[in-house]
Amino acid sequence: MTVFRIRQAADLLGVSDDTLRRWIEQGRIASGTDDSGRATVDGADLAGFLASAESGRHDPVTRGTSARNRFVGIVTHVQSDPVMSQVEMRSGPHRVVSLMSTEAVRELGLEVGSLATATVKATAVVVETPSGRSAV
Repeated sequence: MTVFRIRQAADLLGVSDDTLRRWIEQGRIASGTDDSGRATVDGADLAGFLASAESGRHDPVTRGTSARNRFVGIVTHVQSDPVMSQVEMRSGPHRVVSLMSTEAVRELGLEVGSLATATVKATAVVVETPSGRSAV
């Protein structure tokens, strides 16, 4: 059974450890203690919370899509030339970078500080664990 200390779990949720402690006090997520008496969150409980609608961020895009990997965030950098642009955004702890036409950047009104949703549809995603094992 995998357990996470409060700081680790908060990082995975993209919130402060104080916020996670409040959620625990409110009963939104269960906690336990390790052998040293430190507060912990069970990995399965954390996964269940992340999968629930309660933990999701509001997605401003309301159209239907088959893509399930969506990152709502803030544009932090735009670098453009006459034809192509690189748009960088942050979604919680995640940095997402997209290359697109400069015309698309203009049409979408993307600039530093814009709210945006990055949608990723990929058939080859590598999953790794801290022990170094990976699967494609």
